[in-house]
Amino acid sequence: MKIFKQIFDFYINSSIHVALSVYALSRITQYMFHIYDDEAIIYFAFFGTIMGYNFVKYDALARVQKKQMRNELKAIVFLSFLSLIAVGFCFFQLQIHTQIVAVAFLGLTLLYTLPFFPNRKNARNWAGVKIYMVALSWVGVTLILPILNAEIIIGSDFYLKCIQRFILVFVLILIFEIIDLQYDDPHLKTVPQQIGVKRTKYLGYILLLIYCGLEIFNINGNDNLNNHFFSLPLQSIIAVIIAIFIFFANENRPKYYTSFWVESIPIILGFLLLIFG
Repeated sequence: MKIFKQIFDFYINSSIHVALSVYALSRITQYMFHIYDDEAIIYFAFFGTIMGYNFVKYDALARVQKKQMRNELKAIVFLSFLSLIAVGFCFFQLQIHTQIVAVAFLGLTLLYTLPFFPNRKNARNWAGVKIYMVALSWVGVTLILPILNAEIIIGSDFYLKCIQRFILVFVLILIFEIIDLQYDDPHLKTVPQQIGVKRTKYLGYILLLIYCGLEIFNINGNDNLNNHFFSLPLQSIIAVIIAIFIFFANENRPKYYTSFWVESIPIILGFLLLIFG
């Protein structure tokens, strides 16, 4: 059993699981906007997530512990290096305008990780900013880039989906912030730190109602979208699942509560669309 736990922990710690969530959301975007035969942008998102998340999580640790890195960290560094090669290969298959926007989101990731300004911490430690930067990055990678690369005409449906995707990721991050409340620096000013856990949960419930309400506009909106009859029920099911996770979220939950189960929600949505869509 120990070997299986080690494999599972590596799967989580190396960001493969979160990359699958990004992959699922990117596939959902392609499904919604009738995008076919565009694998480069999907794998760019997948391998870019592994590289980006591992860089954010382990860059400083790998530089400090060069001579005494444990085997798992060495494997993660190697996987990240292979992902960097894959990202580069996929990058040069993208449209020029997509490459430009992708570089912009790369800059956002670097800003999040590295201190570019003298006597300043990186953006990850800027008070109250983290949740918005992460949600914006996910919207960019899983929705904006696939749409740009497919050269689809941008209309009201696109903006509605951007808002809806932002809300989805924002609410999922709220769960992370509730779980991590006891570990987060008070100066980060996360949502639970500013308004408390109870109000954070209420905020999550309200945003989920808005999320479902936007799906009604999507169904009755532009013909660019793949507006299937099951779309609203499926989104409602996902909203209920997220609401349950919010309800039971507290500081005493194990790390797998968020790092595996919460991050599985986009994957679940992808499977539901695959089965019923």
